[in-house]
Amino acid sequence: MSMTTDATAEVRLRRRERRRSFLAFFSIVFTIYALINWYIFARLEAAIPRNSWIHSGFLPIFLFLAACYLVGQYLESKSSTLLSDILTWIGSFWLGAMTWFFLAAVVLDLARLANALFAFIPPMEPATKATIAIVVSSFILLAMFLGFINARNIRVKPLRISISKPGRPLRVAAISDMHMGTLIGRRMVRQMVNKINRIKPDLVLMVGDQVDGNPHPVMQLDLGSELTRIESTYGVFAITGNHEYIGNAETSCAYLEAHGIHMLRDEAIEIAGVYLVGREDRAAKQFANLERRSLQELLLPLDRSKPLILLDHTPFHLEEAEEHGIDLQLSGHTHHAQIWPWNYITQRVYEVSWGYKKKGHTHVYVSCGSGTWGPPIRIGNTPEIMDISLEFSPLH
Repeated sequence: MSMTTDATAEVRLRRRERRRSFLAFFSIVFTIYALINWYIFARLEAAIPRNSWIHSGFLPIFLFLAACYLVGQYLESKSSTLLSDILTWIGSFWLGAMTWFFLAAVVLDLARLANALFAFIPPMEPATKATIAIVVSSFILLAMFLGFINARNIRVKPLRISISKPGRPLRVAAISDMHMGTLIGRRMVRQMVNKINRIKPDLVLMVGDQVDGNPHPVMQLDLGSELTRIESTYGVFAITGNHEYIGNAETSCAYLEAHGIHMLRDEAIEIAGVYLVGREDRAAKQFANLERRSLQELLLPLDRSKPLILLDHTPFHLEEAEEHGIDLQLSGHTHHAQIWPWNYITQRVYEVSWGYKKKGHTHVYVSCGSGTWGPPIRIGNTPEIMDISLEFSPLH
C-alpha cells in the first residue's frame, strides 16, 4: 500500500512540476510576444493617415491577428476543430510577418535616431509614411509567399560517411523535426514518407520533434497511418525532442510506437551490426522533471569495437560525443532558425546550426528539419531528409 501511495505522490509531484515549468515558460514567451506586438502596432499605426477608414479599424484587426495563434493553440489543447485550425493557420502566418515587421520597425527607428543627430532626411509628409508602410508590407507578404512555397518542398540531401570500424554498408534515411500536427498534416507527412521510401533505406532514423506539441491533432488526422507506409529493411527508430515534452511525451510516444516507430528513450539497441543510442531530450527535465541518463552510462555495456550512432535531438556539447568515441551523431532542433536573419543567432548558440562537421573521429550532422514550427515558412534554409550512405571497413 505504501509503495502505491509513494508512486501516486511522485506522479502528482511531477505533474505539479510540469505545470509550474510550463507556466513559467509561457509567461516569459507571452510577455516577449506582447511587447513585440505592441511595438509593431505603435509603428504601423503612426504611419496610417488619421482620417482614413483603415485607421479606425486597425486596432481590432491587429488585435485579432496577434491573438489568433494563442487562441488557436488554446482551443486545440481542448479539441482540434475547424475554428482552432483556422485560427492556428492565421496566427502562424502572423508569427512570420511579425518577425519582419519588427525588424523593419527597428531599422526605421535607427534611421530616425540617426536623422535626429545628423538631419540628413527631409521632413516626410503623412502620405510618404503611408507609402513606406505599404512598400514594407508588400515586401513582407511576398517573402512569406516564397517562404511558404520553400517550406512545402522537402529536399533529399545525400551524405556519404565512412566509419573506420568493420561492418556492411548501410543506407540510412534520417529525418528530424517533422512537427506533425495542424500545419504539417496528411499531405506533408505523405510527402515525407514518399521521399523516405524512394531512398530505399536499410534503416530509418527520426531525430526528435516528430509531434508538434499537442498530440491530439496528429491522432485526429490519423497521421500515424501514413507512418505505417514507411519501408525499411531493419525498421524505424526515433527519439524524443523538446516538442514531445512541451505536449504530452507519453501519449505521443505511445502513439508513435503503435504505428511502427520504435522509440529509443535513453537506451541503446544493436541493429544490423551497429549500435543505435537514443537519448531523451534535455526538455525532459524542464517539462517532466525527468533526469536523462548520461552518455557514459548508456555506452557502458556496449562493445565499442562496433559502430556507434548517437541520436540526440538538441546539438549541445558535441565534444561529449567525441570524447566517448561516438562514430556518428545525428541531431536537429535548430531549424537553422527557419527564418532569416535569426540564423545568425543560432550560429552563435550552436557549434553546428545546420550541416556537417567532423570532430576527431566523430561525424556530426545537424539537420534543419523537414517540417516547420510556428510560421509555415522557411527563408535562408531548405527542409530536408538525409540520405546517408554509411561505409565501414571491410569485414574480415
